[in-house]
Amino acid sequence: MGASFMSTESKVSGELTVRPLTRQDYEQWLPLWDGYNAFYGRSGATALAPEITGMTWARFFDAYEPVHGLVADCDGQLLGLTHYLFHRSTTAIEPVCYLQDLFTSEAARGQGVGRALITAVYEKAKLAGASRVYWQTHQTNQTARRLYDAVAEHSGFIIYRKQL
Repeated sequence: MGASFMSTESKVSGELTVRPLTRQDYEQWLPLWDGYNAFYGRSGATALAPEITGMTWARFFDAYEPVHGLVADCDGQLLGLTHYLFHRSTTAIEPVCYLQDLFTSEAARGQGVGRALITAVYEKAKLAGASRVYWQTHQTNQTARRLYDAVAEHSGFIIYRKQL
């Protein structure tokens, strides 16, 4: 079951539906996934190993995995994707939803696709009883940050990490 959004912009004509990924989406999902990874510098020599992409795809269809995927579909064409997962927290009884990946095709940017995907994750999180949805983006991603500032609050936290 997907959420439907009518586009008022000229580039996205027709009805935009946000729905769960299906196995039949792989051929259209993969270029979006590759575009997302390229945007964050994971291409060429630093590309994700094919087995990571394969495992990511398989997790979407494993009922024991907390990882989920949604796509924005307009007349059978995938315009964007989002991947999210649920996890426990030490500060809440309810699960928390982490929106891990969000990407729209270049042609669909600025047309409400990203907002529709985020809204759909909010709906899925509510249905799962999650107490919050959160995500991160790079500080230089100004285009996305304008949207994020409109649909959520910036927590002020700085993220640290160490590759092991």
